[in-house]
Amino acid sequence: MTPLHSVSVAGVVVREDGRVLAIRRADNGAWEPPGGVLELDEGIEDGVCREVYEETGIHAGVERLTGVYKNLRRGVVALVFRCRPEGGEVQLSDESIEVGWLTADEVSERVAEAYAVRVLDALREDSAPSIRTHDGRRLL
Repeated sequence: MTPLHSVSVAGVVVREDGRVLAIRRADNGAWEPPGGVLELDEGIEDGVCREVYEETGIHAGVERLTGVYKNLRRGVVALVFRCRPEGGEVQLSDESIEVGWLTADEVSERVAEAYAVRVLDALREDSAPSIRTHDGRRLL
């Protein structure tokens, strides 16, 4: 049987003060960087910007790929990009019940390990993307 995977994208939007944009998801109450499934007819960076805007109201500019993450349980491959804010106003969506600008320490405290590592990887200064696997909560 041919394995089926979906591709998602996420944007770690970093302000000049080092705080990162995060959402509290409406479906499970978990904090995560904004993102979602890449649509079939859109470019990867376009998908990142669309997802960030839809979930937060913030326009983002993509800077660089910071990691590739696979959820082994769900078959989702996520491409995560460091971004910069380029305008807009924070707003809630059907997918977000809270939007905030978190410090790295707050990310470590509030965000599940599998998603916190995406943010922390994006905050690293080296340019090599990380490649990691997880089960939806914990790194493997």
